[in-house]
Amino acid sequence: MKNMFSIDKKPDIILASQSARRRAILANLGISFKVMVSNADEELDEGTEPSEYVEILSMRKAEAVLNELTSDYASADPLIIASDTVVVCDGKILGKPKDKEDAARMIGMLSGRKHSVISGIAVIYREEAAVSHEVTEVEFRELTEDEILAYISTDEPYDKAGGYGIQDKASVFVRGIHGDYHNVVGLPVFKLFRLLDERFGIGFFQLTSED
Repeated sequence: MKNMFSIDKKPDIILASQSARRRAILANLGISFKVMVSNADEELDEGTEPSEYVEILSMRKAEAVLNELTSDYASADPLIIASDTVVVCDGKILGKPKDKEDAARMIGMLSGRKHSVISGIAVIYREEAAVSHEVTEVEFRELTEDEILAYISTDEPYDKAGGYGIQDKASVFVRGIHGDYHNVVGLPVFKLFRLLDERFGIGFFQLTSED
């Protein structure tokens, strides 16, 4: 059910993330926002389903930022956006590699196969909260051992879920994707703006139009 908020001016948008990739996606859409890095607890039971995992962590991040706001800023009704992304292969969640050995293991698992990239997206606005997730299927071509070793020798794998970024050098590994490309980069743009529209009555162009 859609909640139709009356917006007489664009809300202050807070992105609860330190990810440069998420910041770049929003900026490229013409969205003005502030960044607040969440200190949310990211520990969950190992048996948590991936879609539930990313939704829980996304909402934790959004709530942590909300709780850190000063009373004056909180009264201005900022719109808080938070996201969490994982790569899933063989039913296992692949986080950020710990070291070269871990990165090689992950990229080796993905070689020549399809896997899922799942992102949670959470929004808090005017004491209302909503959360959802997006799934994109990605297929890697078969990689040689030399290619894997060369890739893990770069700086790219170590700050990314699954050990790769589709927007960087690993793009040459990707045979194809099915779903939202931006979800693989780290922010599910389609799901975010559907959520804003359907749950809060906020359209994309309301957030990009000039005051």
